[in-house]
Amino acid sequence: MEMQYSDEELIKLLPSFSNHYAEVNGTKLHYVSGGHGEPLILIPGYPETWWAYHKVMPILATKYHVIVPEIRGMGSSDKPADGYEKKNMAKDIYELVKILGYEKVNIGGHDIGAHVAFSFAANYSEMTSKLILLDTPHPDAEMYHLPMLPILNANYLYPWWLAFNQVKELPEQLLEGRMEIVIEWLFKNLLEDKKSVNDFDKAIYAFAYNSKDAIRTSNAWYQAFPQDIEDSKTYGKLTMPVIGIGGSGYEMLQMSLPTTTTDLQLKKIEESGHFILAEKPNETASFIIEFLEQ
Repeated sequence: MEMQYSDEELIKLLPSFSNHYAEVNGTKLHYVSGGHGEPLILIPGYPETWWAYHKVMPILATKYHVIVPEIRGMGSSDKPADGYEKKNMAKDIYELVKILGYEKVNIGGHDIGAHVAFSFAANYSEMTSKLILLDTPHPDAEMYHLPMLPILNANYLYPWWLAFNQVKELPEQLLEGRMEIVIEWLFKNLLEDKKSVNDFDKAIYAFAYNSKDAIRTSNAWYQAFPQDIEDSKTYGKLTMPVIGIGGSGYEMLQMSLPTTTTDLQLKKIEESGHFILAEKPNETASFIIEFLEQ
């Protein structure tokens, strides 16, 4: 039964795409690619896999060579003991780009993937044509001001998992084989259109995150935030064209990106929560294509 959630089976649902693996920076990454044209690297976030982009990949592949890598710790990529600082994960992507033979790429990411994409642009600006940030800016010192408790009567979703995922060992003891509980909660609360991520999608993600190693490594993305914040202090303003496309995260992009970029566009996806790729794939893909064609 679980075979239907494997990369080999899922890729059959996207006939113009194929699975690949590459040894980079001491670890093995899985990536999916398809289409022809300029390279467009798209990085997924938590609690998803490459499947996060499955609705936009066929649209974007009509114009670009779309490459969707699973970052270290995600899906079918390796789950090493360390290396989850976004600067190091950007190095993973840098080495993948070199293996693929590209000198410059367009790169984007959603959620944790946006952290890695931003870090790639900051550390390898000469290889970055354009940067696309989907609903999420890079971690900065403002994260330290997130409240420990939900604010009474405030109209926002209390992001408890940012703190929970900081805890070592306990989450995997509690959640091994039960990650569907967290995944169900996140999609229920972070989507406007609850049907845009269906039971099949959620089962794919639960299959990917249910092991102790997968919980440990995905939490390590969060545990690296303090180092990511320190690294961000060393970055100059990005000089390449940058677009921030946001649903519920639009205001975060609006606050963060003007201070970290010099050539910025901001686009709001109306009536969408955090998972804009699932809820509004056509609008999101249109904004990406429009930006890349400028």
